Amino acid sequence: MISDEILDLAVGKGVITLAQAEALRHLAKDRLPPPPPWPPAIADTSNGLQRDTEDNEAVRFITSFADIFVSLGLALFFSSSAYLLSLYAGGTAMWAGVAGLAWLVAEFFTRRRHLALPSILLLVLFSASVFMTSWKLVAQLDPMAPLNWWHPTDQQSWLLAHATSLALSGLATAAFAGLHYLRFRVPVTIAAMAAALIGTLVGLIYWMVPDISGRGVDALLFVCGLFVFLLAMRFDMSDLRRLTRRTDIAFWLHLLAAPLIVHPLVVAVGGQGAVLDNFSAVLVLAVFLCLGLVSLVIDRRALLVSGLTYAGLAFGALLERSGVADKTPATTLLALGVFILLLSALWQPLRRAILKLLPTALVIRLPHSHLPAS
Repeated sequence: MISDEILDLAVGKGVITLAQAEALRHLAKDRLPPPPPWPPAIADTSNGLQRDTEDNEAVRFITSFADIFVSLGLALFFSSSAYLLSLYAGGTAMWAGVAGLAWLVAEFFTRRRHLALPSILLLVLFSASVFMTSWKLVAQLDPMAPLNWWHPTDQQSWLLAHATSLALSGLATAAFAGLHYLRFRVPVTIAAMAAALIGTLVGLIYWMVPDISGRGVDALLFVCGLFVFLLAMRFDMSDLRRLTRRTDIAFWLHLLAAPLIVHPLVVAVGGQGAVLDNFSAVLVLAVFLCLGLVSLVIDRRALLVSGLTYAGLAFGALLERSGVADKTPATTLLALGVFILLLSALWQPLRRAILKLLPTALVIRLPHSHLPAS
């Protein structure tokens, strides 16, 4: 945006007229978005240092030390409140009371003070409490009620026995989380809603298809992960400079999508066991490298973080078969550490090299794409 001083200088030198300068000022004011109720990114200029917003994923966890101080108070307040409610009112009333208290406390620390970390903690506490309240209420129903007619409660796996509770509790949590977002606009709420809806879907699948296999559930989670990933990309591509609340929403959605995509994919390649053969280990590492390429393209590190455990298992399996079994844990951690450090140091050069290989029409729609539009 052109400053008022530059506009006045342009008028003084006859570059533009006074009326044109005023028109430009009005246009700039009309184009400015309203200030978000979520704390904006703060550039750290202390000691002459400036945060590189085009290199880091600026996640708004803490706006000041007040976040930590208030979070400590929240931990003490809610732990003691939960204990007293449970002691005098029972488990169901305890969870319902904690949910109500979390909403009331958010009215001040989220809606008025806009503290990032306390807002995240209050949202997580509220969603978890609503889920547990719904779960307790459904569990108190007669097992022979119509909601549970499909499966008897005996001789069933845990998920089959609790499919109805999972479905209804997830649906209730998503609904209340939606109300919470309309009131407080905390970015992580969208991911919480998505997680609750996925829980609802899993519960419905187990309720309607009791014979579904583990691979079928993994496939379902993989598809859900892809949908969450596409939703995250929609938010990401609507804020290419990552300056608004939408980039925070995208971050949490990516963090949710990553394990949903990575776990079923790696299990399908390497199997359920922790011990991998050479072929499976190589395939898992290949999947990890593909995830790395995707992470570089979209400039998000969540996929890589989710795949680190599997990459470590695969690399460790290869080391054990190479004759260094006694040094496998240390060598594996060293290799992963070197990989992360190198990738962090070379992130932008590697990303620019990859983006040059992609169509420009796609690149210009990606956040922080370092290529011109033409």
